[in-house]
Amino acid sequence: MKTTLSVISLLLAAWLTPFVQKNINTTIVRETTVDSLGACQGASYQNGRIFLYGDREVGMIREYKWQKDSLVYTNKEYKLTQNGQDVIGHPTGIAFNGSNKVFIGNSVRLNKEGTQWKAVIYQINWPGLQNTGTLDGNIISTIDDDACIQGTRPEYVKYNNKWYLATADYGNKGNEVRLYDPEKLARCKKTSEPGVLYKKFTCTPWVQNLYWVSDKGILILIQNQVEGRKWRLTYVDLKKSVDAGGMQVIKQIDIDSRPDELEGFTFINGHTGIAVTSSRKNNVSYTNTTW
Repeated sequence: MKTTLSVISLLLAAWLTPFVQKNINTTIVRETTVDSLGACQGASYQNGRIFLYGDREVGMIREYKWQKDSLVYTNKEYKLTQNGQDVIGHPTGIAFNGSNKVFIGNSVRLNKEGTQWKAVIYQINWPGLQNTGTLDGNIISTIDDDACIQGTRPEYVKYNNKWYLATADYGNKGNEVRLYDPEKLARCKKTSEPGVLYKKFTCTPWVQNLYWVSDKGILILIQNQVEGRKWRLTYVDLKKSVDAGGMQVIKQIDIDSRPDELEGFTFINGHTGIAVTSSRKNNVSYTNTTW
């Protein structure tokens, strides 16, 4: 009898797990304006520092620290230029996990229909960039992301205990999340080369950025509800999505109070997050997530 009850309990727990996870909720706590970013394109939290990146007169990154309940500028700015020329003019993702190579994406729409894109992934000497403030001498390799459909937005994820570089498309047709082998990516000229693409799965449109929640196995798709407007955060089970070949949604959160263009998101702890938009005012929002 005890064995039967134990089996029933395990089956019930397994059945209830996805419904418990669907209690995830993300809300805006406070909005503020951070200047000198141009149109902010994303946020990256690394070792106690927050890096906001945008496309001012050139692509650039600014460094902040979290003090009490706000971002405080550290007076450090990095221009994504080489020999004074803009190189990563539209940065769309910084892939950093503290132990592997660092990659920065650059996505440029070449026509208004969104059918032609220039998508490039740069392998960067990240400490060198922080030391010199520019890309001069700090571009390790340049990779044409020709396996993409609409742009590139790199983010490290872990699948079956191995790190991969995930990226996703923005447009409204054929959207995918793709997992690249980072070692092969670092040595290739283009992502269509054999062995670079490891796995992929289909996803919904208008993905601006990705964020990996490592302790939960969740990939957050940072999206717009329609092209260039309205906020959407889609929490997906990465392993189930890769195995199924299509996104397996845990929770989709639409924040209808913000009609502008959500561009990026990062957590700075288990609950407090930072969401950024391309707007000139109220371009940074502090969020709270309950699990």
